[in-house]
Amino acid sequence: MRKIKAILRGTILAVLAAAGTAAMAFPASAEETMGAVYGVHSYGKGWAETVEDNVYESAANGSYVTAITASLKNQPAGMTGTISYQVNVSGFGWQEWKENFTPAGTTDTDRPLEAVRMQLTGQLEENYDLYYSVFQSGSWTELVKNGETAGTEAQGLRVDGLRVAVMPKNGGLPAEGKHKGRQIDPSRPMVALTFDDGPSGQTARILDCLESNGAVATFFMVGNRMGKYPETIKRMVALGCEPASHTWDHSYISKLSSSALLNNLNQVDAALQEIAGVKTIIMRPPGGFINDASKQTLAQKGVPAILWSIDTLDWKTRNAQNTINTVLGSVRDGDIVLMHDLYEASADAALVLIPELIHRGYQLVTVSEMAALRGGAQPGVSYHSFRP
Repeated sequence: MRKIKAILRGTILAVLAAAGTAAMAFPASAEETMGAVYGVHSYGKGWAETVEDNVYESAANGSYVTAITASLKNQPAGMTGTISYQVNVSGFGWQEWKENFTPAGTTDTDRPLEAVRMQLTGQLEENYDLYYSVFQSGSWTELVKNGETAGTEAQGLRVDGLRVAVMPKNGGLPAEGKHKGRQIDPSRPMVALTFDDGPSGQTARILDCLESNGAVATFFMVGNRMGKYPETIKRMVALGCEPASHTWDHSYISKLSSSALLNNLNQVDAALQEIAGVKTIIMRPPGGFINDASKQTLAQKGVPAILWSIDTLDWKTRNAQNTINTVLGSVRDGDIVLMHDLYEASADAALVLIPELIHRGYQLVTVSEMAALRGGAQPGVSYHSFRP
């Protein structure tokens, strides 16, 4: 019965968080400890499932936090107070304090959070300390407590994650937090495999291999192909792979006017949003052609241009072994590998490369994951690799 009640309680909290409505604290039993319940909104991805006390909650792959919500579980019966929180939104400054799962931040703009403040109120403040930290510039900040600022404001540094823990008053720091989902070790080498021009019937084979090896990749998709493979794209997103833009119709962006380029990229986002409920946050110029004018438009759009450091020429050779040799013969930490998921030979090569690169000690990550751990990627700037 206790297990059923716990499941129902978690379900109610998750529903309230998704709706952004107020939540009532549940009375604590003798066996249950009060703790925080919180969630983050990622740009282009939406609200993540809420997590419970002392869990590292990160933004969705390749994204960043634009809003947070928080409340409490197992609040002692008769003890007044709640958890309140305030965020600093880039360009907007500090916002009003919120509480009880009311979203703080923005969900309809691309403005990231730069800093967070949190505190308990009422009798809770007298009996408990609230600790919290944010993920910023590739690492978790030192824990702060009770209304202090976590993060650095007014320096253009975005928040990519949140950790919150409740402790008895003067009880000291919380234990090491729990991690959620797949973890990346910043100290170990990493490589981003990228696939252009899809999706196609070969994409599912690559996803099969990625899933079986616990790996991810970035897929620079041509927008007018996406409608033929909606289930493949949904699976891509569900596996943690990064859907990215290769324009709507494989246009050379250096030949498009600013308005035409924006319309083209927005068309990709609209289709992706309809299929999988997410948006792109990076793009790859077809053919690698980019100029100053198109960079300015990409800056306006808010996306960087991702090129490559290893060109397998798989589209030209259509030879799996040649692709394998090209990658394994030159790969190093921080590489972005260019392949195409249109061709059977390229998928054949991927099925060999994915486990072999892992065997050689590389973490296979998305472009945006690697960028976030290697100094970030600025809108309107082009990148070939992300070296340590």
